[in-house]
Amino acid sequence: MSKWIMENLFFQSLRSKQIAVTVVSLTLFVAITTLVLFEGTQKSVTLQVNGEELEIKTHAHTVGHLLSEQEIEVAEHDLVTPSVNTSIEDGLSIRWEQSKQVAIQVDQEHTDIWTTSSTVGEALALAGINVTEYDDVNPGLSTKLEADNEITVHKAFEVMLNDGGEEKKVWSTSTTVADFLKRENIQLNDDDRLNRKAEGYLKPGSVVEVVRVEKVTDVVEEPAGFAVETRSDSSLLKGREKVVQEGKKGTVSREFEVVKENGKEVSRKLLAEKVITEPQKKIVAVGSKVMLASASTGRSGVGISRSNTDAPSGGQEFYVTATAYTAYCNGCSGITKTGINLRANPDLKVIAVDPNVIPLGSKVWVEGYGYAIAGDTGSAIKGMKIDLHVPTKNAAYKFGRRQVKMKVID
Repeated sequence: MSKWIMENLFFQSLRSKQIAVTVVSLTLFVAITTLVLFEGTQKSVTLQVNGEELEIKTHAHTVGHLLSEQEIEVAEHDLVTPSVNTSIEDGLSIRWEQSKQVAIQVDQEHTDIWTTSSTVGEALALAGINVTEYDDVNPGLSTKLEADNEITVHKAFEVMLNDGGEEKKVWSTSTTVADFLKRENIQLNDDDRLNRKAEGYLKPGSVVEVVRVEKVTDVVEEPAGFAVETRSDSSLLKGREKVVQEGKKGTVSREFEVVKENGKEVSRKLLAEKVITEPQKKIVAVGSKVMLASASTGRSGVGISRSNTDAPSGGQEFYVTATAYTAYCNGCSGITKTGINLRANPDLKVIAVDPNVIPLGSKVWVEGYGYAIAGDTGSAIKGMKIDLHVPTKNAAYKFGRRQVKMKVID
């Protein structure tokens, strides 16, 4: 092959390579230019997905188109802001919150809701459930809400608590008395009492009463009464008494078990008794002498003749209200307090007196009646009153009631 031909072939090969390089360069230029133009026409947006923020460049025309590009399927209850039909603009901020199904149990009522709320409290507010500070909410109001959450609400109700006599109203969600006392930090002692069983159920308006029972020992010194001994004395007129020995109280120490309920004593039981000072008994002589009355005259006898009505000299003189009675009056036995038988001796002059004013057995003179003996008593004869014995009812009616002067002679 000639030198010319070889040179010609070489130049042809070189030209083919130059054309190929030119074509490749042109293609690359077009591609780069197209890419630059494509990237340059994208819009920058901020997408917040369940709280996580993303920066995205997109050619999407609407928010819905953008979410589809991101493989986000929007459900009925999801939150999308702005709406899916909103046109995409550069710098647009888009938020998508996926909804969650939540089961809410309020006491005995059950509700299911779909929500995009982030906390339990927000979900309850969305469901229109008002929660007070006394209600029991599980999980807590500030707990982050997850998918398939279950929320339980126990509504509080008022209970009247009486602890040891102190009353107050308490909001509670307890269903039993025992749980209520535990939540209120109320401790019961062994002797304390409840007005209802600990395992009993509570409801609105229930009353829980705690009776605080306290048992204490009380030691006191008290006076000890003395005994009274009576001795028959034949030297004293029947109906009269004479103190032979005055009584003196002793001292005794007594130990009691005292039971108090809510601070007030309700019972006292004697446990032990010890005599500190012995009491001295009182001795009383009781007269047993029966005075024999007669109708004889003269001051040596008990009775004086009716005709002798002149007032004697000496003696204590005073005025009394006088009435008359017979041995056969209603309720009368005929035997006086001093043992005189008036039915056997209807003419004897005997008067009934108040022994605190005129001692029994005293000899007396009564104006219009004469000398007599204070030998009887009567339930109606009190103070400055006397009752004169007369033989017949007619004589008693005739005497009536009058003021008379009398004297106690002996």
